[in-house]
Amino acid sequence: MKNKNESTSAERLYKIFIYVALLTLAIVIIVPVAWVFMAAFKENSEFYGNPWTLPAGLYWQNFVNAWNTAKMGEYMLNSVIVTALALIILLVVALPAAYCLSRFNFRGRKFLNGCFMAGLFINVNYIVVPIFLMLRDEDLWLTKMMGKGFLLNNLIVLAIVYAATALPFTIYLLSGYFATLPHDYEEAAYIDGASYNRAMWDIIFPMAKPSIITIILFNFLSFWNEYIISMTLMSSATGQKTLPVGLLNLMQAQQSAAEYGMMYAGLVLVMLPTLILYICVQSKLTEGMTVGGLKG
Repeated sequence: MKNKNESTSAERLYKIFIYVALLTLAIVIIVPVAWVFMAAFKENSEFYGNPWTLPAGLYWQNFVNAWNTAKMGEYMLNSVIVTALALIILLVVALPAAYCLSRFNFRGRKFLNGCFMAGLFINVNYIVVPIFLMLRDEDLWLTKMMGKGFLLNNLIVLAIVYAATALPFTIYLLSGYFATLPHDYEEAAYIDGASYNRAMWDIIFPMAKPSIITIILFNFLSFWNEYIISMTLMSSATGQKTLPVGLLNLMQAQQSAAEYGMMYAGLVLVMLPTLILYICVQSKLTEGMTVGGLKG
């Protein structure tokens, strides 16, 4: 009886610890985000008092200034183009590749799986400089041959680089999910005369919808918030920039100009799309990480 009471007490202490830890983490995350949203509606004069006071009113001019004067609207459009194009390229390549690697046995399969697994352990930040040097050399060659290069300061090339760097992680997750799906559905489709492509698009991909949504969300967050590759490959002072790079320039400029409201409005513009997307696909995200097909 004594051991049972001690076990119950230990479980209660463990649950209390978990709840306290989760509450602490939630506060650490929610309070700064809420403060940024609150500060985005303040006028500049309000920042010189108590920083925790509520804004006197909703000063929407901060968002107008950030969108137009600081060109955050232009930067957001660039980020939307790059992120959408990178996701399309990634899915077009990764979905069939993961399907073949997880559902078929062929010569070189283990080698390809090993290459993609090795890519998981390579930090993209470590290969930014080699990527830049490679593109710069090709750009110089194109300039000599055609009179103009187009590999640097190009949103399409940036999207291709994003998609390429995300391939190992994406194929790893999709392959693991596809491997859990039973072969019975495909075999029934083959008996009915379906081709490999038809079975892949009409049977496997719809069944893997939760996992695909998870991949889209993870890579959207990665592409949308990426800074180092974009800053390196889009280095022209007068060229196009993505939202994180434009936001850093805004923060550096407004700190000296004391336009804090505009700066926080820019931060809100960066955060809003990711928050909205997460709210929309939250349930599918959990399902995609935990649910596989039924073994048959």
